[in-house]
Amino acid sequence: MTDPDPFRVIFVCTGNICRSPMAEVVLRTLSEQRGLGARVTSRSAGTGDWHVGERADDRTLDALLRRGYDGSRHRAKQFSAASFAENDLVVALDRTHERILRAWARSDDDEGKVTLLRAYDPHASSMDVPDPYYAGAAMFDSVLAMIESATRGLFAQLEPAVRASHPPSRVPRGPEQEDLP
Repeated sequence: MTDPDPFRVIFVCTGNICRSPMAEVVLRTLSEQRGLGARVTSRSAGTGDWHVGERADDRTLDALLRRGYDGSRHRAKQFSAASFAENDLVVALDRTHERILRAWARSDDDEGKVTLLRAYDPHASSMDVPDPYYAGAAMFDSVLAMIESATRGLFAQLEPAVRASHPPSRVPRGPEQEDLP
């Protein structure tokens, strides 16, 4: 029996230097810690091209490091039409990104892959992860805490299907979304 293809998740924010790299690293770390690093692929991208090829913002890297994560390998990328085909789940960090991604979707299948990260956090007071770019270190730490909480919820939805050696038959949805697996 051959191993199934990994379940591929891409996190999307504006420039791919603050929020989405945090989520990418958190999911990758969770997957590795639970022995599923080869079964879950975590990526990130931005809706814009301003920072393509750059490292994550220093404040992002510092916040990650303070919580024991390594974001040093990150290089910013831009989301493209091909990103829908290359990923099983497209996770927007706020509702603006969600609207953009849904507008870019070329099919119902593409659109069905789009979800909000905070939809996986039952304690979220808002569906948006705020952009910390114009704030200080404390905001980056706060944003990372939100991302950790929501990403744990996302992983809890993915893990049973991934462990069952079968890719999820459909995209898992957050508790606030209508079609739960």
